Amino acid sequence: MHRIQVVILSTLVQAGLLTLVPPSVAADSGAQQHYAEWAIHNNGITAPLDGLTGDPERGRQLVIDRRKGNCLACHRMPIEGEDFQGNLGPPLAGVATRLSGAGIRLRIVDQRQVNPGTVMPGYYRDPARFHRVPEKFSGKTYFTAQEVEDVVAYLNTLKQEAGNEK
Repeated sequence: MHRIQVVILSTLVQAGLLTLVPPSVAADSGAQQHYAEWAIHNNGITAPLDGLTGDPERGRQLVIDRRKGNCLACHRMPIEGEDFQGNLGPPLAGVATRLSGAGIRLRIVDQRQVNPGTVMPGYYRDPARFHRVPEKFSGKTYFTAQEVEDVVAYLNTLKQEAGNEK
């Protein structure tokens, strides 16, 4: 993707005029969602959110679900049968060899902590930090704490770089 396209996308996302995750994601129920506090240590979120254990298969389903995670809109992943993968974000084949689980978790929770100019949404940013949010989305995150841990578990299985399959 050309630099100018990235700048335009980034500007639209930061202005709240474009989201890369469908808003229906946050609107599963009318009730306010529990939010698990997290902290950054050594360039990552070392503790699983709410002490939860992720399930790699559920995580795989989330990353390919274009109505939920929509990860394939921006990233390439070694998932057979999934066409139309993006190239805006880095390819995720081999991500588990480049980043620790804590580093992966931080990037899913709030990539802006690593790259303030990113267009990647914070899938578990503190909902209290959002402004001018429609009532039905108020107090909600894109992913639940369990969904974050599921995606982390899946991405931790991606240990081979593209082209190095054996």
